Amino acid sequence: MYFRNDIRNIAIIAHVDHGKTTLVDALLKQSKVFRDNQEVGEQIMDRNALEREKGITIMAKNTAVMYKGIKINIIDTPGHADFSGEVERVIGMADGCLLLVDSVEGPMPQTTFVLRQALNNGLKPIVVINKIDRENSRLPEVLKLTQDIFLELATRADQLEFQVLYACAREGTAVKEPGMVGKDIGPIFESILENVPPPKIEKGPFQMMVSNLDYDNHKGKIAIGRIRRGKVALHDPVVCTNADGSLSKYEISAVFTYLGLKSVEVNEAEAGDIVAVTGVKEVRIGDTLASPDQPEALPRIEVGEPTVEMTFGVNTSPFSGREGRFSTTRQLRERLNKELETNLSLQVHDTETADSFIVKGRGELHLAILIETMRREGYEFEVSRPEAITKILDGKLMEPVESLTIDTRTENIGIITEMVSKRQAELTDMRNDGHDNVRLEFRIPTKGLIGLRSALLTATRGDCVINTVFIGYEPWRPDTSSTRSGVLVASEVGEAFTYGLNNAQGRGPTFIAPGTLVYEGMIIGMNPKQQDIAVNVCKEKKKTNIRSSTSDFAIKLSPPIQMSLEQAIDFINKDELVEVTPKNIRLRKKLLTEHLRLRDIAATRRANASQ
Repeated sequence: MYFRNDIRNIAIIAHVDHGKTTLVDALLKQSKVFRDNQEVGEQIMDRNALEREKGITIMAKNTAVMYKGIKINIIDTPGHADFSGEVERVIGMADGCLLLVDSVEGPMPQTTFVLRQALNNGLKPIVVINKIDRENSRLPEVLKLTQDIFLELATRADQLEFQVLYACAREGTAVKEPGMVGKDIGPIFESILENVPPPKIEKGPFQMMVSNLDYDNHKGKIAIGRIRRGKVALHDPVVCTNADGSLSKYEISAVFTYLGLKSVEVNEAEAGDIVAVTGVKEVRIGDTLASPDQPEALPRIEVGEPTVEMTFGVNTSPFSGREGRFSTTRQLRERLNKELETNLSLQVHDTETADSFIVKGRGELHLAILIETMRREGYEFEVSRPEAITKILDGKLMEPVESLTIDTRTENIGIITEMVSKRQAELTDMRNDGHDNVRLEFRIPTKGLIGLRSALLTATRGDCVINTVFIGYEPWRPDTSSTRSGVLVASEVGEAFTYGLNNAQGRGPTFIAPGTLVYEGMIIGMNPKQQDIAVNVCKEKKKTNIRSSTSDFAIKLSPPIQMSLEQAIDFINKDELVEVTPKNIRLRKKLLTEHLRLRDIAATRRANASQ
């Protein structure tokens, strides 16, 4: 066994919005991988449209820079708890990590999760307290809180020894001591070379764990991972060890390494390198590629269990097939199975009906991102309300429980605690920074989180930041009662007119504008009362002796409520669905006709009465 001193492999880990992607931007720009006159912008690594729109990293990515003749492979990881599987998937490729902590927020729930993953994988940590230019930064307190987390998670004494740097990633500066004037990001590069150990190389033939997959129209499937042993070169024969232990033989058709945003084709790569290889047609994340002379499999990647499930089904509305390119059961099944290849946190199961599937993920946002991605690809389908996944342990029904952290203003404490307490949340900590900013920490069942985010943002007028992280399983408690009121349901098929919508708005706010096509059973608004009301929004004012048919134009309607996909998923009840197409997001009842809904309600009441 020996060390390869010309390379370092490092992961950047943190809670969401603590500055990982911005720091990667600074590392790339100051390492001179771009031309001086090249316009590269911001969020350089977040090339996905959804990542740029939402301002978060969704998929883990890797890049590389050169510093003083040493190649530094950088793995940028997501910070949102719903994408924790991405961290678990790629953390094994690194030997060290940069743990970013916000100078004001301090360590958050996801900070604890990602640090636990890093320490369990033996990574050497470097703590970077970021955003030191913020007015309310509290560097000594944040450092103490970070040290407390290390004391809690460390399993070896040497894990308590780590270097601390102070950075302003937005300005591209870092210093070793607070109060110093930063010039560039150089102290972080120097710390990586000094503290992150070089790759430890075991002698023997080629062996590599596949940690990611990509696809190219010309090269086919691309397997990405870190070479653990030996070398790989063009036309080398390899053996792929699958999950069931079976072996498949292939020939390497191309080898790539990374530099900046480019993949560079090379003739040969050796242990310690993070590479992408082609020619392996049937491979999945977690498989091992090895030399036929010694086809040993590495331990497979372990990813945490999903906590939330939804039903994905073929669109059954009267508008089915009008707006999407892919709308059949076969196409939906193929797309979900394709997602399983790269999304390790996802699970897909068949249901009793052939045209629907149970899809399980790490949270509402995890599944919402998948739905939005499929929608933009041209898929048309319907989804149900998210539900927490329960399991039986030792004969007891257990449910997932999460840690909920809410940062808000003092005046919102009352409304927030009232809302979350109705969802079986327990207050575990409350801290005030002396400037009317308060942090509330709760322990809450996952089922209580469904629909909570949008409700809290509405109640506080957007003046709260909400974060969650999975804790474990606890005995199941009775369902929380729904706080949502009834809805307005279209009773006719046709086009919505101003006259009909004006009558509907006498009942409650509406979701659609005049000219919108509707069908029976489509949800077109909210009713302040608990029951659902069927309304005819297709009703048109007829011409009379004293009024013309165009007198509708004088009616002034309230603007319709426009819901995002996440808000729509949070809004619906168990008897409702979200119809997702490339052009529209519609809310609907599972049973479209009113007489079927009334019959279902009566049957439910009889069943409850018999029990």
